[in-house]
Amino acid sequence: MQRSNLKITKELSGLVVLLMLLTCMLSPASAQESSSTSLDVDVQKYEPYPAEIGQYVDVWIKVENFRSGQSDDVSIRLVPEYPLSLDSENNAIKNIGILSPGTASVQEYRLYVDENAKPGTASFDVYYRGDSDSTWLKDTFEMKVGSTTFESRGTLELEETTADPGVFTPGDTGTISFTLTNTATQNTITFEGKDYDTNARIQSAFLSGSDNILVTSSEQDAGIIGPGNSVTLTFNVEIPDDTPDGTYYLDLSVLGNSHAYNNNWRVPVTVDSSALKMIPSKPLTLVNGEGKVQFDVANLHQNTLSSVSVRPEAEGVRFSPAEYFIGTMKPDELFTIEFTAVVENEEALTPLNLTAEYRNGFNEHSNTEEIGSFDITEENDGNTTTTAAAFGLVAVAGSSLFVYRKKKQDKIQE
Repeated sequence: MQRSNLKITKELSGLVVLLMLLTCMLSPASAQESSSTSLDVDVQKYEPYPAEIGQYVDVWIKVENFRSGQSDDVSIRLVPEYPLSLDSENNAIKNIGILSPGTASVQEYRLYVDENAKPGTASFDVYYRGDSDSTWLKDTFEMKVGSTTFESRGTLELEETTADPGVFTPGDTGTISFTLTNTATQNTITFEGKDYDTNARIQSAFLSGSDNILVTSSEQDAGIIGPGNSVTLTFNVEIPDDTPDGTYYLDLSVLGNSHAYNNNWRVPVTVDSSALKMIPSKPLTLVNGEGKVQFDVANLHQNTLSSVSVRPEAEGVRFSPAEYFIGTMKPDELFTIEFTAVVENEEALTPLNLTAEYRNGFNEHSNTEEIGSFDITEENDGNTTTTAAAFGLVAVAGSSLFVYRKKKQDKIQE
């Protein structure tokens, strides 16, 4: 029996040792895989579009760490397929280094399109890893190959930029729209003895974000814009919650008829975290457990806010109305609101809080401010006061009569 137990114990010990060895062998691989799978790679853009046969094309690769853990030694490697080739094999690997959670890096490559290539699509692989000991992961991308030259002489002009909302708040999502106009005034033009049409072609338009502004829309193809006509391009953007206040610049890039008709514009985007300010406009005094409380509500945000409403909250107090709807408030606009407050349980009374809810564009926001404590006073009612006043008058009249009578008696004695 003892030998049997000893045998089982040895078998269990061997199994534990085997499991520990397997854990030690698998742990590094799991860490490597986790480090690499926290990354995401994408082609941000390439120019010219499409890539020209027999010419170089510049490619921008974006690497983003979208997980909560840090990648300590990020690298990417680009491997093109025919008809594409790198300008130099020494430029194949780019070491980025540390990528913290939520950050990204953009790396530029230059590829050559073989002169014997056919119009169509070409592909290339992007390998990436989060650590020098990690295994390489791969994504494959394609680009258009052809010619960017058109017999057109239209010229694009950025006529208007609009954002919705006009000024963003951290945490907002919204849109930025661009109106592009073909400034040509006639249908054809003669240049160096040759006739050209004056259409403007937008082969590709894309908006590039910054470290604080995320562009969530892909590139757009607007096609042909006739002389004097316009087109509006709209991109979705996202403002992270931790974005500091300030003005940030996005890049709008438009690939037109040819290299000479490509455009790049710097577009400002404003972020402002200020919101509504609520201030008591008279003391928070309740007489005999009730009274009116009044507040000034000011819009400190640089943009017009909509659906503004204010709700008072204090334990042991009933308010009327329960919520005050203001509506739309322009920047720096001040609105005065009033509530009737009735104390229902003085022992449970807590300080007064005001909660404001509003919308910036389509984004809903709310903020709560502690205003202060109530000052509760007790006074006699009107009847008591009137009776007391009447008694006072009687007392005064009685004393006057007494003085008058005393003076009259003194005269008689004389």
